[in-house]
Order: sequence, then C-alpha cells, then structure tokens
Amino acid sequence: MSEMIKDRLFKLEETAQFDPEQGKKVTFYETPNTSGALWCLEPGQEVFKHSHSDGDDLWICLQGTGTFYPGNGEEVEIEKGDMIISKPGQQHGMKNTGDERFIFVGVAGPMPMDVIRH
Repeated sequence: MSEMIKDRLFKLEETAQFDPEQGKKVTFYETPNTSGALWCLEPGQEVFKHSHSDGDDLWICLQGTGTFYPGNGEEVEIEKGDMIISKPGQQHGMKNTGDERFIFVGVAGPMPMDVIRH
C-alpha cells in the first residue's frame, strides 16, 4: 500500500475492538473539522444518551441490531445499513439489543465537540 493511502484506509476487522465490561469507542481519525470513531458494543452494552451544542453526529450501522434513543422516551430499532444524523442539541444514544456484536461508525464535527449527558 502506498504511503499516500496508508493513513486514509481503515479495515473494519483491524479497527474494531471490544471490551467485555462496556461499549468501546475507537477513534480512528481526527482533524480540526471532523472525527471518525468506530463504536463496538457487545449484547446489552450501550452508548449513553447525550447531545452536542454545536456539532453534528452521523452514525452508520455496519453490523448487528440495536435500539436508538432520539429523546422524549422514544426508541427506534436500528439494523445494519441504517444511517442516523443528530444535529446540534438533538439527543442520541444507542444500545445493542441483539444477540451478536453491534458495530457502527460515528462521524462528528466540527471539532472540538462538547458532550452533554442526558
């Protein structure tokens, strides 16, 4: 692989990391504009409900099934191939409600980005 592409190409099987105790966030790139992270959840694990004051957060589901929490007590079933955008101030959280590993990519910006827990 050329040096030009080495820091731009990421393989899912090489990037994914799981923690038996809690969901794992693996940041695989960050620029002054955006950040990319791979979220890896074992069954029952979750990403806490939160929002960002000034940033967008795009989640793209790559593997498994889960429940997305958009706020106001709502729950939306999510599966591989689904894409979710959360704009500034919009609550978002996720739980692996399936029986296999759940993986999704998060692309967020602009950076730096605050995190407001709900």
